[in-house]
Amino acid sequence: MFTTRPTLQGTFGMVSSTHWLASQSAMAVLEDGGNAYDAAVAGAFVLHVVEPHLNGPAGEAPILLAPAGGEVRVLCGQGVAPAGATVAHYRGLGLDLVPGTGPLAAAVPGAFDAWLLLLRDHGTKPLADVLKYAVGYAEDGHPPVERFAETVATVRELFETEWTSSAEVYLPDGRPPRPGALFRNPALAATWRRLLAEAAGAGDREAEIDAAREIWRSGFVAEALVRQAGRPTLDTSGERRTGTLTADDLAGWSAHYEAPATYDWNGWTLCKAGPWSQGPALLQQLALLPPELPAHGSADYVHLLVEGCKLAMADREAWYGDAHGADEVPLDDLLSPEYNAQRRALVGDRASFELRPGAPGGRAPRISARARVAAVEAEGFDALGVGEPTVAKSPTSPVPGEPDVSADGGTRGDTCHLDIVDRWGNMLSATPSGGWLQSNPVVPELGFPLGTRLQMTWLEEGLPNSLTPGRRPRTTLTPSLALRDGVPVMAFGTPGGDQQDQWQLHFFLAVALRARVRGGLDLQGAIDAPNWHNDSFPGSFFPRGMRAGSVTVESRVPEGVVEELRRRGHDVTVGDAWSEGRLCAVARDPETGVLSAAANPRGMQGYAVGR
Repeated sequence: MFTTRPTLQGTFGMVSSTHWLASQSAMAVLEDGGNAYDAAVAGAFVLHVVEPHLNGPAGEAPILLAPAGGEVRVLCGQGVAPAGATVAHYRGLGLDLVPGTGPLAAAVPGAFDAWLLLLRDHGTKPLADVLKYAVGYAEDGHPPVERFAETVATVRELFETEWTSSAEVYLPDGRPPRPGALFRNPALAATWRRLLAEAAGAGDREAEIDAAREIWRSGFVAEALVRQAGRPTLDTSGERRTGTLTADDLAGWSAHYEAPATYDWNGWTLCKAGPWSQGPALLQQLALLPPELPAHGSADYVHLLVEGCKLAMADREAWYGDAHGADEVPLDDLLSPEYNAQRRALVGDRASFELRPGAPGGRAPRISARARVAAVEAEGFDALGVGEPTVAKSPTSPVPGEPDVSADGGTRGDTCHLDIVDRWGNMLSATPSGGWLQSNPVVPELGFPLGTRLQMTWLEEGLPNSLTPGRRPRTTLTPSLALRDGVPVMAFGTPGGDQQDQWQLHFFLAVALRARVRGGLDLQGAIDAPNWHNDSFPGSFFPRGMRAGSVTVESRVPEGVVEELRRRGHDVTVGDAWSEGRLCAVARDPETGVLSAAANPRGMQGYAVGR
């Protein structure tokens, strides 16, 4: 099939990310003798600089890693709710939802510590060697991509009148950054230079990295973050409020490793983060598939996948969260053949407009009282909300893409993604996000803002994803690793919030079931294939709405497929031709050692590199 780019192949190393500068910086580390994990840290910190509207150091970074010859692990870079972030506190402020912006929405930052823990435990390079690329782009400048400049333009008034520390960074001459001109963030460069200077001399490579982690948790970085959380800030509630983050919260949290959630399908094993993420929803969608699938891309195929997604996402809402034990998150039951046979029987010939969570093991599902709020088209309100939407901004789409900003700072952000495989067979998939420039004011001493992941929790007690001190908000961030006969062969993922595990399912099935190219997996063909998503479940971002029965398809989906979906009752919106997803992927053939990579053409900034 025709593809926008070739699937790259080689033997030395492959990188795919959502920005070409991050991809090439990571590749430079591989060329300098580093491994996939050194390269990932370098690429991640460059993403903070060149995609600040999509991620930042105080955001989150779930990471899946498959060390050569080792076991797949999840490195959790999702911070927890601060000790003062209780339902009672937020209710006492007159809130029934966590605001979509501002310090009340800030969890303990997780990304920075996760990347440094990865570097310490699995990398080979000193911290200064991998940070130099980000420091250089922040200090000397980089040409901003169009959407970065557009996002700043949409929040210009907010920055000038309320978030003035952000104006100092993102409106340096009184206007937004311009594509083609160099944009600098000297405050961020100074932060990393000071951190490196204070950590220097702590001992060997590992000791210096741990010293930097401690500076983040309890040194000058922590002090600045806590000061910022205490500053009254205009948020999506329309009020100026302070947050709950304290020095004790920062000092008491660190990133950590976990076993992945897994599911076996047709000789493949899919690995995801646990139910504190939406990752198992991809596994559930696989478990719901019948033994024989309709023709790829047909109306039968799209209908089957959309209806299965609705069931999996209803279960996500009822059962997923950072809870403890099988009684709270019965993942084994949710992935069991018996349970999914019962659920599969609910898929009929017509589109469902119901939110239908299941009862795994006979347990009664628990759904928020607000979970069935319908999205509306009233001016100034989009119930699908703040956060990570599709990449497109199509006037015909029911889920307009970033940027889309209201006067109180409500804005759509998005996310980044990064996949790497090196010549030794080390593999990584990561989805950094949060800490967007439009989520919170820039911390003036540091050059980056706090995150807003707490908006994904409910202000009701007793739910799997209730706001609870010390527990992680259920994140939409969901990188993927795939094994074939027990051996890691592919890492992939995408930005896109609630859409991530929809687009990844379509991609994975296209890889697993369709033709190969040059003896390897057709990664680029699977990425380029027309894609779609639905919003028939509660959105994860403020104000948490849903559009029952909706399906948004790219205009490259054949007209006959669209007509048949509508005949079956789907509320179909035809979006732009290249508007669904921002997938990245790398792969390794364990028999030949051949590496491959591909990246998404949508948005015109993702690139794969390698040799």
